[in-house]
Amino acid sequence: MSEKKMSSSRKHNLKSLMLQVAKGLLEAEEIEKVEARKKYMEENCPPLVLPGTMQELQELCRELHKKIDVVDEERYVLENKVKLVVQEVEDLNIKVIDLKGKFKKPALKKVRMSADAMLQALLGSKHKVTLDLRANLKQVKKEVKEEDKELRDVGDWRKNIEDKAGMGGRKKMFEAEA
Repeated sequence: MSEKKMSSSRKHNLKSLMLQVAKGLLEAEEIEKVEARKKYMEENCPPLVLPGTMQELQELCRELHKKIDVVDEERYVLENKVKLVVQEVEDLNIKVIDLKGKFKKPALKKVRMSADAMLQALLGSKHKVTLDLRANLKQVKKEVKEEDKELRDVGDWRKNIEDKAGMGGRKKMFEAEA
């Protein structure tokens, strides 16, 4: 299956058509919002007619205060509902965190790795790092005791045994002891 590539002029043409359609949809949505706002205002806010007498004006103020009280009660109820929902979400988040902690994590297998392999696993295959872990260790000079030196100077043990073998060797042992 060979896929045919679209020419750049065709791509540009399709892109401009899509942008035109999107622009038209955005404009239609904006007009719809304005109409919905007008409709809501007509339903909920009748045109203001100012009465001529003082008594009618006071009656209008009382009606407006009643409407304000109703709206305030609705706002208060909605605020409380929102607070309850927020609290419930926080409680559920705490429960989720608690449940995550309750499950036992599986024991990991012990794997023997060299330091180089470990660094490569941590840093990725791009980084090639070699470590000489003994490079920074202190060099300690060992003091040689005189007793150790004498023991080492005894020489080859085979010669020592050959010297003591046979009658001549035993004779030497007795002479050395006496």
